[in-house]
Amino acid sequence: QVQLVESGGGSVQAGGSLRLSCEVSRYSTNCMTWFRQAAGKEREGVATLYIGGSTTSYADSVKGRFTISQDNAKNTVYLQMNSLKPEDTAMYYCAAGVLWPCTVARGAYEYTYWGQGTQVTVSS
Repeated sequence: QVQLVESGGGSVQAGGSLRLSCEVSRYSTNCMTWFRQAAGKEREGVATLYIGGSTTSYADSVKGRFTISQDNAKNTVYLQMNSLKPEDTAMYYCAAGVLWPCTVARGAYEYTYWGQGTQVTVSS
């Protein structure tokens, strides 16, 4: 069993930054993704990390603004979010699974483990 605990959400003005954290109880999967779900919309993947090779992929909407990374010593995966926009407002979830290929295009239904989510609100 893998447990994921997110933190770091909050409210920020447009143009600001936030860093989300996802503490992982143990790495028994190869693919970690940050998803987000805005009110009335489907859950979408925004950033993916292939744990085995540290390869990353991003949704077009966040490329150049968001960065996914890991700290193995802390068993934590981060999502650094810069130049935030009001359209980034959503509940953010981290998810883990055994997937190949491990890319941001994989669907939410393919992930086995989920955190409880952390809210990000960006005001204009």
